[in-house]
Amino acid sequence: MGKRHLPTCLDSVLFKTVLLLIFCEQVNAQCKIIKCNSEYVSATLNLRGSGRNAEIQKCNALRSYSQCTRKTARTCRGDLIYHSAVHIIEDLMIQHNCSKEGPTASPRPQPPQPRPEGPRKQEACDYERTFREKHGKIPKYLHCGVFGDPHVRTFSGDFQTCRVNGSWPLLDNEYLFVQATSSPLSTMSNATVTTKITIIFKNMKQCIDQKVYQAEVDNLPAAFDDGSVNGGRRAGGSNLKIYDREPGSLIEIEAPYIGTTIRVRQLAKQLSFSLRMPEDISLAFQEEQDLQLCMGGCPASQFISRTKDVGRTSSISTDKAKSMCRAKLPVEDAYFQSCVFDVAISGDANMTNAAYYALEDAKDFLPEPGMLHIFSTGAANGRHIPVALILLLCLANTVQNL
Repeated sequence: MGKRHLPTCLDSVLFKTVLLLIFCEQVNAQCKIIKCNSEYVSATLNLRGSGRNAEIQKCNALRSYSQCTRKTARTCRGDLIYHSAVHIIEDLMIQHNCSKEGPTASPRPQPPQPRPEGPRKQEACDYERTFREKHGKIPKYLHCGVFGDPHVRTFSGDFQTCRVNGSWPLLDNEYLFVQATSSPLSTMSNATVTTKITIIFKNMKQCIDQKVYQAEVDNLPAAFDDGSVNGGRRAGGSNLKIYDREPGSLIEIEAPYIGTTIRVRQLAKQLSFSLRMPEDISLAFQEEQDLQLCMGGCPASQFISRTKDVGRTSSISTDKAKSMCRAKLPVEDAYFQSCVFDVAISGDANMTNAAYYALEDAKDFLPEPGMLHIFSTGAANGRHIPVALILLLCLANTVQNL
């Protein structure tokens, strides 16, 4: 038998649908369906296997989910997310053979206020300090940046341009999940820009509560979805904070408990994402979490050549775009190429800012200055994607479309 439970296609699709509901636009403030969805995902996020105990826990969680939706039914009339959730609950209860009556998932207890030993626990939620004490050196840090078309600078230093219309995971590990949603730059082009970013800081026992951050174009909040600006009331809660560096333009999230810093910017009606993370944190994921743009770059079918494709859909000449980009990017590296691609396709001089600030973030986040500039002839000349990974991606896409 395999080591992992492989869910049925229906289970997989329904679960993905529940996740997507969380990432939908905010509903009426009185309708609490988003809270119901989040609680269900939190209750089932770490459930593995198909044994009796796992099925009991799934049914308990579904009954809690159903109760939550009933409580908010009056204020959610006419809301699409609410009605979708109700149908999903019914389908999942039938699939898992759950009775409508029975125990529910125990509500997560409120974390106690820090006791006198709190500061000592807080030190355990300082990743770099703990790593130094254990290994006698600072950890190895990696950088990932996503901006513009979108262009992706992976942890390994590959620089690629992706088509990736729709929602794609940038990161998916044991501590952090980041998803970017892209939309077409124009009806005449295959190019896309990031219009929404969702970040989930997963519950970590003694350090933080689960926190969700969502940003959209023209809505860059300086707080998590629950209105808080830190990791909650646990002893290490202060080791996750969100800062409004430039209101409406730049937020920064510092997460010392996992040694991570994130920046989300809005530039020219698009969002950009930049991150600094320890290597071993980035590698803390399972085989089924292998689709991550920050780890492996674009799927093979989603590559765009910055040099070949730019001439096919240009709004202005490449020479004019180069002239605009040189004003902010004097080194003709991959950032410069990305700038030329974006400006030529859009015809918008403001697109130069995306590449410029991505380079500025890289200056802050990269451990060695010599790693800053990347020189390449196109987006598709990165490392080869293993055949096994391509097959997995094809299988995932097939299941998703069932």
